[in-house]
Amino acid sequence: MSTPPVQYPVTWAPRRTRAVLLPVCVLLVALFAVLAVLLPESWQLNDRLMMVMSGVLFACVGLMLARPRVSADAQGVTVVNFVRTRRLAWAEIVRVNFRQGDPWATLDLADGTSLAAVGIQSGVGKDRAIADARALRDLVEQHTRH
Repeated sequence: MSTPPVQYPVTWAPRRTRAVLLPVCVLLVALFAVLAVLLPESWQLNDRLMMVMSGVLFACVGLMLARPRVSADAQGVTVVNFVRTRRLAWAEIVRVNFRQGDPWATLDLADGTSLAAVGIQSGVGKDRAIADARALRDLVEQHTRH
């Protein structure tokens, strides 16, 4: 039984996490802006601006936490983690690991290092994460066989 061809690009990401974090980020900025307006008159303009900036800073952290994803296309894989993005050719990936108890999948690379693939994480549900890791593993095996 042959597997149907993959329709690229394929992206794995914790969508529920994003669905929660994005509105929370907007709410944080709005809340801190309202607080800045409602502060007592004894607070200076720079204090009010710093209050708004605090909301923006917290929102930026939330947006950073919403970034992780793993995308695959015919040429390779793009891993977007909290801060860094790394593009890998299929030949650079030796193995996809997602061991019991791991918070996210890791990729063993041809140079002997490993790379966290936070876009495939147990926070979305154990069964979903295992299925996503297997799908990526199957793609890696398919591309390294040729």
